[in-house]
Amino acid sequence: MTDRYLSVDQVAELLGTTARFPRRLIEERRIRYVKVGRYVRIPESALHEYIASRTVEPVRLRRTGLRRVA
Repeated sequence: MTDRYLSVDQVAELLGTTARFPRRLIEERRIRYVKVGRYVRIPESALHEYIASRTVEPVRLRRTGLRRVA
């Protein structure tokens, strides 16, 4: 287990959001988390998975050899 466990405030800082956003992700169970007593911790790998699953790749336009002229 080499995974770091981050607090809600640390996750918010990494994402560039307020603490409300990670708390909403936890409430809606859209991100994996661990409860340690009354504390909620998010594994760093879960944060990377969340970001990877929401990453939108750019569209690559195909270059056509022939161009139509109207």
